[in-house]
Amino acid sequence: MLLWTYKELIKNSFVDIFIVFLHKIYTMKNFIFLISVLLVSVSFGQTAEEYFNQAKAKYELQHFKGAKANFTKAIELDPAYAKAYDGRGVVKYELKDFKGAIADFTKAIELNPADGNANFNRGNAKNELKDYTGAIADYTKAIELNPAYRNAYKNRGIPKIALQDYTGAIADFTKEIELNPTHGDAYFMRGLAKYTLSDTEGACLDWNKAGELGYGDAYEYIKKYCN
Repeated sequence: MLLWTYKELIKNSFVDIFIVFLHKIYTMKNFIFLISVLLVSVSFGQTAEEYFNQAKAKYELQHFKGAKANFTKAIELDPAYAKAYDGRGVVKYELKDFKGAIADFTKAIELNPADGNANFNRGNAKNELKDYTGAIADYTKAIELNPAYRNAYKNRGIPKIALQDYTGAIADFTKEIELNPTHGDAYFMRGLAKYTLSDTEGACLDWNKAGELGYGDAYEYIKKYCN
């Protein structure tokens, strides 16, 4: 009996035909193992961009260690690949390696100073390490590069609260709301800052709006502080 038809030979590449062959002569367990070996073997000769794209796919699947390995491979092939450093930094952030993430974001910024994303991401990592002043500086740079970067305003407001700059935090949350009035978290955070400044009425209005927009935690604060 033929292992594949003439149409299969025409339609499929050599690798596809080889996979069909393996599937027909091996058990599923052995088939999976052999395919893994095959995929490793065909990975040789890949470009930096191909490793980068594989890393992004693994990141989306939350396979962070695999994504980190692919980003590293992309960097080895192209040491000036700014986006690969930025991507690896994001993965390190997810793996709680905040210092390693900062190092990669810093390299990405050196290679491409005009990309605000790396500044934003480095700000997030610094915020995790309680370097609030450094985080604010990075968010500010991201905003300078892209004045419509709404998440940078929101995230800059958070360390401002930590540094007790409640007025500055309110200004940042207000700007984020102007850029995207449908996200309840900015209303919620602004409410916290207003409440700290004894503006209970303003805080409760913001928490009510946050709740209307689906930010469920706001109702706990309304129940505790607004009734």
